[in-house]
Amino acid sequence: MNQKNNRRNFVKTAATGVIASLSIPSIITSAFAGERSKKTILSQDDVVLFQGDSITDWGRDHNKNIANDFGTLGSGYVLLTASSLLREYAAKNLKIYNKGISGNKVFQLSDRWDTDALTIKPNVLSIMIGVNDYWHTITSGYKGTLDVYRDDYRKLLDRTQKALPGVKFIIGEPFAMKGVKAVDDTWYPAFDGYRKVSRETAAEFGATFIPYQSVMDEALKLAPANYWSLDGVHPSAAGAALMAYAWQNAVKG
Repeated sequence: MNQKNNRRNFVKTAATGVIASLSIPSIITSAFAGERSKKTILSQDDVVLFQGDSITDWGRDHNKNIANDFGTLGSGYVLLTASSLLREYAAKNLKIYNKGISGNKVFQLSDRWDTDALTIKPNVLSIMIGVNDYWHTITSGYKGTLDVYRDDYRKLLDRTQKALPGVKFIIGEPFAMKGVKAVDDTWYPAFDGYRKVSRETAAEFGATFIPYQSVMDEALKLAPANYWSLDGVHPSAAGAALMAYAWQNAVKG
């Protein structure tokens, strides 16, 4: 019913001509309006590492560890982002890796951090984590709390800065799209706390922050939630492309 209502509202909006002037660039501009974090500068020979859960993992070959390789990058927003970066900054000789693992929460990132992050020695480290830290408390019996998420995240970034002085963090906000399968009113306001913590943690560590919830909220002006997301958590092909576009907006050469 929610999906039908989303579609009905979208059609009604389209009929009024409200979306006529909308575009993906304008959506991203609106979503980033008011963000205070600076863009991350990509430098010559930078090693870029994407870390996170299934949204980042998205079909990558866990046995591959070759920079800029299809198997390494997967088939989701990381591949789309990497492809654009490698095209736009061909002269910079970027080396891009994906080490996301489906189902991960922050403590699971920490458990594998030496092998899947520190030994790679990234100059740019993009992390998107948090939706499972909440979602699994209502689906899988996970006993973690918002305070656990906050403390684990801070410890992970502090550990990383000590091991890799000068590393440039990019923090992606966990997001959800209400009314699409897995996500309903019961998520709120609890899930908003995880979004807030990701923003506060980014500010504390001087990271570039990608406001993915704002991006997805703005995108609703162009198409309904079930266009951008498969289940309210995982992006569709269109949603992955939107995420990639937002990520690229957070960096400059």
